[in-house]
Amino acid sequence: MIRKTALRIPLRAIALGMIAAPLALGLASCGKEAGSTEAPKSEQALPKVAPPAGKSWADTVVKTPEGGYRIGNPDAPIKLVEYGALSCSHCAEFAHESFEKLRDDYVASGRVSYELRYFMLNAFDIPASLLATCGATEAVLPLSEQFWAWQPNMFQNLQSAGDARMKQIQELPRDQQMVAIAEVGGMTEFFASRGISRDQAKACLADTAKAKALADQTQKATSELNINGTPTFIINGTVVGSMGWKELEPKLQEAGAR
Repeated sequence: MIRKTALRIPLRAIALGMIAAPLALGLASCGKEAGSTEAPKSEQALPKVAPPAGKSWADTVVKTPEGGYRIGNPDAPIKLVEYGALSCSHCAEFAHESFEKLRDDYVASGRVSYELRYFMLNAFDIPASLLATCGATEAVLPLSEQFWAWQPNMFQNLQSAGDARMKQIQELPRDQQMVAIAEVGGMTEFFASRGISRDQAKACLADTAKAKALADQTQKATSELNINGTPTFIINGTVVGSMGWKELEPKLQEAGAR
């Protein structure tokens, strides 16, 4: 069994040393219940919205001012936001269960947009998120979906490396730590096989400003929205909680996507 919590502990100092802003890594949890409220509801089904000629809402991807990556109609009447962590097994389960249906049925209809905002649960999420966002904007969500499917391999690699190797990483200069975590976890190889060269990955992993932005984004979500677990969802500005696809899909339908 992969001891995910135990693996987090020796790397906490690496994460805190890598970024200037304090970040309480390890306090949030994968799958922890977040405070929830009722989702917005619509008495009537909302009409589908046709995309511009020759376009598809499922192929319309932008980076948002909040630091997320949104797919779909920018003016969709139902705006779904997920705070997710690439190291979170519950996020991986949600991605496996939901992504094709969410994209092909809900987003493609023009009634729902989906935005992923990365949440840093632990030090592994920092290099994983830096690498997932290292290429083109339109590649971020597919890479995230693929990473979640591959995620058990990362934990197996880290487990095999052992605590001694983790402690060695702590002793490295700060600009080498994220590269080392990515190498030991197999992340560099994973993204290299998907078009992110090792040189490109090294440059992205050394981007301390972006690492700090990811930390700040997490801290803001915690302090302003009370996000304390992943995946946590927001529908039209209302935090509806941490749940799986079976619980979330009815909320989208109640909001009018039916």
